[in-house]
Amino acid sequence: MIVIILQVICSLVVWLSLYGGFLYRNKHRSPEWSCRLVTLLHGLIVTFFSGYIALIDGPWPLTHAGYPNTALQVCLMCLSLGYFLFDLSWCIYFQSEGNLMLSHHMLSVSGLAFVLMIGKSATEINAVVFVSEITNPLLQLRWFLREMGSYHNLLGDVVDYLFVFLFLGLRIAGGAWIVQSVMTSPNTIWMLRGGVLAMYVVSWAFMLDILSFARRKTTKKYFAWKNEKMKGKFPKENGHLPKC
Repeated sequence: MIVIILQVICSLVVWLSLYGGFLYRNKHRSPEWSCRLVTLLHGLIVTFFSGYIALIDGPWPLTHAGYPNTALQVCLMCLSLGYFLFDLSWCIYFQSEGNLMLSHHMLSVSGLAFVLMIGKSATEINAVVFVSEITNPLLQLRWFLREMGSYHNLLGDVVDYLFVFLFLGLRIAGGAWIVQSVMTSPNTIWMLRGGVLAMYVVSWAFMLDILSFARRKTTKKYFAWKNEKMKGKFPKENGHLPKC
């Protein structure tokens, strides 16, 4: 257990050091810019890492929920736990997030710490990390595009709709499979079942906000296209309708 605690501390120090380095290199930017760079880096690393564990290294989360932790799973849990401790502290200090995001982070910290403590069930938590973090890089990219004034174009649209598609397909649909495997597994203890279910409820709360955003954006795009189409029906010459 001491080794695991040291790994978590090392992870926290690494993320803090990266944040400090980004702050130093981006003095003209806000602290949130540097924090989101750390978040982007974490999202990319753990997406590939957790995806490799779930899909290649194993065990398969839908059939092996509640099994003992593997060395790779422990490494990932420590890496992510250090990050979430950093990001949760940052969010509380700067008061940058609402209750929903804080709940997500606290559930993440609790779940990661719990599976490290009991020595099992990292299989299903790794799967939760994968479906949760795979959309994170797109979310951060969207924020950076807005900050740089490059959001309102085709790239911004692609990022938005890809984010919605992945969130719905993996975090909601894929998350439902994970929840089912956890709830039906005889090896998963009830506290972890409650935590996974709570995380899925949080995902649905995010999904409702995302669907509302997607509806507004699609409606806005439709009316903009409709207005352009109407303008095309009435071409103008020198500000006046053309003579017949």
